[in-house]
Amino acid sequence: MSEIYFDNSSTTKVCREAADKVMELMTENYGNPSSLHSMGFRAERELTTARSTVAQQIGARDEEIFFTSGGTESNNLALFGAAHARRKRGNRIVSTEIEHHSVLNTLQELEREGFEVVLLKPDHTGNIPEEAIREAITPDTILVSMMCVNNEVGSILPIQVVPQAIQAAGAPALFHVDAVQAFGKLPLRPEKSKIDLMSMSAHKIHGPKGVGALYVRKGVHINPHSFGGGQESNIRPGTEALELIAGFAEAVRQLPETEQELARMRKLNHYCRERLSELDGAIIHSTEQGLPYILSFAAGKVRSETLLHYLSEHEIYVSSGSACSKGKPSHVLAAMNLPRDVIDSTLRLSFSRYNTEEEVDRFVEVLKQALSTLTKRA
Repeated sequence: MSEIYFDNSSTTKVCREAADKVMELMTENYGNPSSLHSMGFRAERELTTARSTVAQQIGARDEEIFFTSGGTESNNLALFGAAHARRKRGNRIVSTEIEHHSVLNTLQELEREGFEVVLLKPDHTGNIPEEAIREAITPDTILVSMMCVNNEVGSILPIQVVPQAIQAAGAPALFHVDAVQAFGKLPLRPEKSKIDLMSMSAHKIHGPKGVGALYVRKGVHINPHSFGGGQESNIRPGTEALELIAGFAEAVRQLPETEQELARMRKLNHYCRERLSELDGAIIHSTEQGLPYILSFAAGKVRSETLLHYLSEHEIYVSSGSACSKGKPSHVLAAMNLPRDVIDSTLRLSFSRYNTEEEVDRFVEVLKQALSTLTKRA
C-alpha cells in the first residue's frame, strides 16, 4: 500500500532534479561564492544562474531577488525593513486577521514598538472585502501586507485593489505580498501588479527546506536587520546556502506550465468535492474561486486530530490547518466566524502535481471508514 500525501501546503516532496542539484553543490561544486579562486568563481556562477531563474519566474530583474532561509525570514525582512525605513512618513500598517503567523507575530512586535496595526477581518468565505481595504488605507499608512493565497482555506485575496487604494489615499505605503502559497501556482508578476515586496519559499514547490527569496522592487529601500560581509547586497548578509539556493532554482525550472497545471488542479479539486459530498454532514470551507491546490472541509462530529491519526495509520497524510500552528485552533477559521465544533473537525487537503483522482478515492473511502468507526466508539 503506497502512501497518499495531501499535505503539500505544509511542505512538498523534493523533486528528484532538485535533490540531485543539492547533492552536486554539496559534494562537487562546493566552493564559497565569495572566494577569489576558480571554485569560488564556479560557485558564483551557480548563484547568479539561480537568481536569474527565480527572477524570470516572476518577471523580475535579477538584482531584485534576495535569497533568504524561507518564507518566515522573507516576511520578517519585508515587514521590519519597510516599517523602520518609512517610520518618519507615517505610523499606520494595514494587514489582515488571516495572515501567516510569521506576519501576524511580526506585526505584534511592531505594535509594541509603537506602530498602529490595523487587521482586516475576512468574510465567511475567508476573503477580505475590497471596500474594507479601501477604507483602511489612510494618508499616514506606510505599509500594507497581504497574502496572495490563504494557506488554510485557499482564498485568493484581492491584492489588485491595494495599489489603487494606496494611490487614492495619497499614502507613502509600501505593498508587501506573502506569496508563499501562490508562487509557482499562479501567474504572479510583481512589477505588473505594483507589488513592492514579495515573499517566496522553495519547499512549497518541491524544492528543499531552508531557502526562499524576497523580491524587492528596484528603487525601494528597506532597512536590513542583520549585518555581515555584504552578501545579498547587505539585505541578508552571510555566506549563501548555495546548495539550497541551487536546489530552489532547479525546482523552479521543473515547474509545470502554470495555466495547464491550474486546469488539472481544478479538475482534481472538483472531483474531490464531489466525493466529499457523499459524506453525511460534510461542510466545505474553500470556495471554488480559491486556489484549487487547497481544499478545507469539516468532516463531521469527529475531531480532526483523531481523524488525522486514523488516516495516518493508513498512510494517508493530511492536516487540520497550518503546520506552524502545532495543533492549536485555527485563527483563520475563527476569523471566518465558524462554530467551534466545525473548526475542531476541519481537515485541510493540499494537492501537488503528483496527486491523482485514485488517491482521492482511497482517501474518501478510508475517511468514511474512520467516521463510521470513530463515531461508534464515541
